[in-house]
Amino acid sequence: MDGKTDAAGLAALAICESMLLSFKESELVGAAEVRAILEDAAAAHRNAAALVADGGHHEAAAKVIEHILAGGNSVRPV
Repeated sequence: MDGKTDAAGLAALAICESMLLSFKESELVGAAEVRAILEDAAAAHRNAAALVADGGHHEAAAKVIEHILAGGNSVRPV
């Protein structure tokens, strides 16, 4: 990936993570639902990695999502 694509991906991740945290804090969704959303996203990438010849990007995406689930990417844990 080039730097522009990486920056777009990081921006999208930050926006989505902020939205999930905001939804949780405003009680639009519960913490369990936020966790389920992230777990589903990670599982989708893990499954996609097995379906393509080079699934490295999907594996990396799953690891990032799992890192967020573990509370390592946010000041406020999900």
